[in-house]
Amino acid sequence: MSVHARRHRRLLALIGVAGITLAAAACGNSQSSGTSAGHIQKGGIATFALPAGAVPNWIFPFIDSAHSTIDNRNQFQYLMYRPLYFFGDNGEPVVNESLSLANAPVYSNGNKTVTITMKDYKWSDGESVTATDVEFWLNMMAAEKANWAYYVPGGLPDNLSSWKVVSPTEIVLNLKTADSPSWFTDNELSQITPLPLAWDMTSATSKSNCATDVSSCAAVWSYLYNLSKQVSTYGTSPVWKVVDGPWVLTSYQTTGLSVFKPNKDYSGPVKPRLSEFIEEPFTSESAELDVLRSGKISVGYLPVTDIAQKSVIQSSGYNLNIWLDAGINYFPENFNNPTVGPIFRQLYFRQAMQHLIDQPEYISKIFDGYASPTYGPVPVEPANPYVDGFEKANPYPYSASAAKALLTDHGWTVHVNGVSVCTKPGSGASDCGAGVKAGAKLDFNLEYASGSPELTQEMEVMKSAFSSAGIDLNLSEAPFDEVVGSAVPCTASQASCSWQMLNWGGGWSYSMDHFPNGDLIFGSGAGDNDSNYSNPETDKLIAESDHVPGTISAVENYEAENLPAIFMPKADYSLTEVQDTLHGVTPQEPTFNLTPEAWYFTSGS
Repeated sequence: MSVHARRHRRLLALIGVAGITLAAAACGNSQSSGTSAGHIQKGGIATFALPAGAVPNWIFPFIDSAHSTIDNRNQFQYLMYRPLYFFGDNGEPVVNESLSLANAPVYSNGNKTVTITMKDYKWSDGESVTATDVEFWLNMMAAEKANWAYYVPGGLPDNLSSWKVVSPTEIVLNLKTADSPSWFTDNELSQITPLPLAWDMTSATSKSNCATDVSSCAAVWSYLYNLSKQVSTYGTSPVWKVVDGPWVLTSYQTTGLSVFKPNKDYSGPVKPRLSEFIEEPFTSESAELDVLRSGKISVGYLPVTDIAQKSVIQSSGYNLNIWLDAGINYFPENFNNPTVGPIFRQLYFRQAMQHLIDQPEYISKIFDGYASPTYGPVPVEPANPYVDGFEKANPYPYSASAAKALLTDHGWTVHVNGVSVCTKPGSGASDCGAGVKAGAKLDFNLEYASGSPELTQEMEVMKSAFSSAGIDLNLSEAPFDEVVGSAVPCTASQASCSWQMLNWGGGWSYSMDHFPNGDLIFGSGAGDNDSNYSNPETDKLIAESDHVPGTISAVENYEAENLPAIFMPKADYSLTEVQDTLHGVTPQEPTFNLTPEAWYFTSGS
């Protein structure tokens, strides 16, 4: 799946809404052993259903935007090449200290110095996983940041003044300014995957010095990148056999069929019990569902649209588990649209729209309970240390009367089931607002992604609710790629800025950028700020949360109140079906990571 990393996060949300669950299987947790009534088996083959059409196709963990997908990173590479800090612990989107390659980072010098101490891990070629392997990654990042999917100007490595290996087990990073440890750990250190010295090559026979010399890294990156393009060699190349994770890829087909066997030299705390772990591709959801019905897949998924078959699947020997992702759901209005942008820029109008979206009702009636609300930038579910009481309480509960009052109090003549009109233009407290002309109408075009019964139903219900305040939505459908391709930052003079409202079916999943302050989607000028929302107070509070510990609630609550986008319910990530003889699969991690080394089968009683 060749999608930009952040667009991929949006795709996850869309697919959850549509019931075409991208996360096709369960995510194991190192702390979960499961409950078994029988005897634990040693060995066994567990099969994991890949989502329809999704194929892992990139093995080099210094990943570029074209290949940065959940399927490649979290559910393929991480099985073999562990990130420095592993996120997802007992169902919460936080650092899993037991599965990380290093001890918790130590911040000193007023949070301008970060000391990382490595644990005792080994590469499968016998070399230790050392601080130099971290330096190898940082040097490559410094040389090839344009080819790193998560590079943001001013972020890693730009925000480092230096880094130095002090000993084989210790590396020290010096920051240019003091940063919040939570932000720096969750969004910056989360990016690092140590690279083995065996990869410090410019050809199969030529050693290099990228691990200690930035100037040598371009040629090393080129060699490894081109090697990773040779997809058919993934299962046989000796380069990719050098792993520090619990699994080694032993067979790979370009269809996506991937066979992993335990890394016998794995030095982590949870050793694989399975003899084999297989990721199995499917060309369609119906094909996956047929296999699920037959009981021939260990971990599969049930599309929301087929929830009526839940009892049939369970009678085939499966247990249903709900997988939540650490994300939010929203859709943007175009603040820079030359015609209706001035209306969208009025906070009272955004408040009126939000009051007309009955999220609890949508969750109950449209998603059959398999969704959670979004009230701001921080996910309400799953449990996480950042969501606070203000956001959880829903600042804008459903109220048609509140929506109508906001409009009438700001210069609009409301025509219920018609089109409301601005009859009091101006910038005063009781006027329509700056830039809104006399006679302006609350008549908008909203294009949404086709192919999702749930999303279509949401839009139709929303259209009806909006009409109660005289807001007319002209709904249209288009393929997902078209909708998300149109949702791009723009200026009023650009032809691409003609769109008014777009809904690709979901908002954002915090993976790799785990600190949920909305900086990449609501900060002024951010590459994925599709609303073109720009608010100095939001920017100030985002910066404070990046640099000052314990200040995320301020930006969280401000964004929840100021509504940089229209917040919508977030469908559950996956309705995961797990064979009842397979254990250790749950809780599934909201960071999308798989840990099949914790899985095991039981037999007997």
